Amino acid sequence: MTTSPPALDGRLLERLRGSVRGEIVEPGDPDYDEARKVYNAMHDKRPALVVRAVDSGDVIATVDFAREQGLTLAVRGGSHSVPGHGTCDDGVVLDLGRMRGVRVDPDTRTAWVEGGCTWADVNHATHAFGLATTGGIVSTTGVGGLTTGGGMGHLARRCGLVCDNLASADLVTADGSFLTCTDEQNSDLLWAVRGGGGNFGVVTSFAYRLHPVADVLGGPTFFPLDADVMRGYRELIAEGDERLGALLVVGLGPPLPFLPERWHGRPLCGVVTCWTGPEDEDDRIRDRVAGLGPVLGRMVERMPYPTINTLFDDLVPAGLFHYWKGAFTQGLPDGAVDALVEYGATTPSIQSVTVVFPIDGACHRVGPQDTAFSYRDADFSVALSPTLTTREDCEAHKSWVRAFQQALAPHAMEGAYVNFMDGDDQDRVQANYRGNLARLTELKRRYDPGNLFHLNHNIAP
Repeated sequence: MTTSPPALDGRLLERLRGSVRGEIVEPGDPDYDEARKVYNAMHDKRPALVVRAVDSGDVIATVDFAREQGLTLAVRGGSHSVPGHGTCDDGVVLDLGRMRGVRVDPDTRTAWVEGGCTWADVNHATHAFGLATTGGIVSTTGVGGLTTGGGMGHLARRCGLVCDNLASADLVTADGSFLTCTDEQNSDLLWAVRGGGGNFGVVTSFAYRLHPVADVLGGPTFFPLDADVMRGYRELIAEGDERLGALLVVGLGPPLPFLPERWHGRPLCGVVTCWTGPEDEDDRIRDRVAGLGPVLGRMVERMPYPTINTLFDDLVPAGLFHYWKGAFTQGLPDGAVDALVEYGATTPSIQSVTVVFPIDGACHRVGPQDTAFSYRDADFSVALSPTLTTREDCEAHKSWVRAFQQALAPHAMEGAYVNFMDGDDQDRVQANYRGNLARLTELKRRYDPGNLFHLNHNIAP
């Protein structure tokens, strides 16, 4: 049974219609059900309006409307927010998905990226110039949520987090102001955007520093689910070369042609390689990774950098049901390895992949107070996710991931990456931001005292 959305002030709604060039979708419109969908099907909300913005003027008008009406405002980029922060009941969804422009300056190695872009958009545009920056590992992920949360990906060890490569941002704040934020201008807000989540406004444009990355040696190597393989992976990362990105994945064998059929659906682990060094070292890297244990199957070959960001796409399309948890670790302690093996053996579905991201190297050369993202002493970030094809199955497996998180807790740091947290993790805000929370709270009071931007891992003013 659905309820009717609240009555809207007709005068303000007409003013919004006159101020917005994009489309306004309301309940009863033919495409309303499509307009309200988000990536995680756990969230089936019914907003009063969906505004499909096409420029910053639309964003300003929508922010003003939501504030003046006293309505909940949800900001949606790529819509991948696991807690469903890109939608709401009875409020306004500001959908940036039509703001998809990218401009690249190869001389300054800078990309200007509109707030509704996905990493596929960015990677396509920058690859034409042999350039790239750290992005996600699923190409349909939006740039906004990933950047403002900190941002991890294949290039993090070499290039830093996504937020470390953020040179500037255009931000619409709660009072409707449009501010350009750089290290010289509105630097306090740029600091907050680099890891403070969507607490401070709507980013309509990001400027990223780019790096010379064109083709990479990439792809997965699968092994039996074994603690020795994971300890070998730990040594692989500790040994060094930052040009080697290597994700550890734990789950059930996917139905891939290079993995023998007898391993499809069985527990295993793998390493997803992303080597950005010279091609004449490819064989050495392949052999080093293969030496971690008995190889069940592998596909590690030269590919354009944008391709490696699509390898997980088919596994986790939009419309699945997700519930996530996360953890940071220093090193990969034996107890954490034991937990990965124990809970990996009972992974509930092929889509439920546990991913261990290395965040050492260049990520460690930024101080804990230099950006809002404070965990510069963490070596790994772990994403735990039961991902199922029905709501009932996902609900039934929440206890699995909660127990998994508890098993990791004695071997993990207090907080975790905000983009790996679900809606019931709001009580971890202090742990997530540590010594930066006081400064973030002060900035929140200054720029959003009414907490208009509260659909996020919220920093209360």
